[in-house]
Amino acid sequence: MKAKIDFNINNLVRDNIKKLKPYQSAREELKNDNSIFLDANENPFPSGYNRYPDPLQRELKTEIGKQKGIAVDNIFLGNGSDEIIDLLIRAFCEPQRDSILINVPTYGMYEVCAAINNVDLKKIELNSNFQLDINKIFDCLHDIKMMIVCSPNNPTGNSFNKKDIITILQNFNGVFVIDEAYIEFSEEKSFLDELLNFPNLVILQTFSKARAMAGIRVGMGFADAEIIHILNKIKSPYNISLLNQKAALKALKTSNINLSKQAILRQKEVLINELQQLGLVLKIWPSDANFLLVEFINYKEVFYFLNKKNIIVRDRSNEPNCSCCLRITVGTSNENSMLIRSLRELEKLTLKNYEKDIIS
Repeated sequence: MKAKIDFNINNLVRDNIKKLKPYQSAREELKNDNSIFLDANENPFPSGYNRYPDPLQRELKTEIGKQKGIAVDNIFLGNGSDEIIDLLIRAFCEPQRDSILINVPTYGMYEVCAAINNVDLKKIELNSNFQLDINKIFDCLHDIKMMIVCSPNNPTGNSFNKKDIITILQNFNGVFVIDEAYIEFSEEKSFLDELLNFPNLVILQTFSKARAMAGIRVGMGFADAEIIHILNKIKSPYNISLLNQKAALKALKTSNINLSKQAILRQKEVLINELQQLGLVLKIWPSDANFLLVEFINYKEVFYFLNKKNIIVRDRSNEPNCSCCLRITVGTSNENSMLIRSLRELEKLTLKNYEKDIIS
């Protein structure tokens, strides 16, 4: 289903970005890799890395497009998805004038990027099931330039109702960003198939999670070609290093993402079963991601006890409707076993202290 609104990207782009004359590398129009390069003041003696990387990452984008069924003109690559989020805000949101809408709890970098760019941020709390509150969203949608949702959501782990997202898209005249960093772990389909229906839709994906390449910092943005053109206009000239382009390309061509994904999903089920047997655990929220949001009795004690055992989890207790909750990433079989052993040890210590209190 297509959008009900008439959408024109030029009505959303900041005036200074429209007027901007971008920095251009002579390599952007390069047709022949065997050229003699005397344009960029590089060291001419080969080291393997003496030349600047392809500023448009064409080989990598071609492989991504082939695997995802997306045209190269609809792909943007960032130094992590965080760079793409920042660029989108810089391209479309006027400081001290425009507003961004997020639904909390969610990924913290949306708020950070908005603050860095001095753009107003409106927050609507998710409902008790961590789903979008459609009525509250529509109450303020007319004042919003950009809306960002993370689905599956971080830190809650759940996917948002697809019908709700489509309903918003059909009635929203701003830029709508869906962060799908965890989509490979979900049974829900990506929104990539909706790109042709909604020219204001931007989808973010990453090499960091299911592809096990967090260290290379490569994020993927998929959108209408006009949006991609704007992002290319304002990005740094060589924002993805040659090392990172090569690593991402190798991962696409040689690694089996399904093997990694299935191994993590199997470990997640084991971890859920083990956690459910612990008296310390009050609730495990349903998760479509590679992590669990877990509500604990005495969560602070759990957090610091695990920390002393050199097991690092994330305290999310200060987020809306996440009281007493820790976010736990699914690790290897050995890492998950160490976590459970530590929690069992704490449970025994807690029980002994309780018995001592009763005796005394």
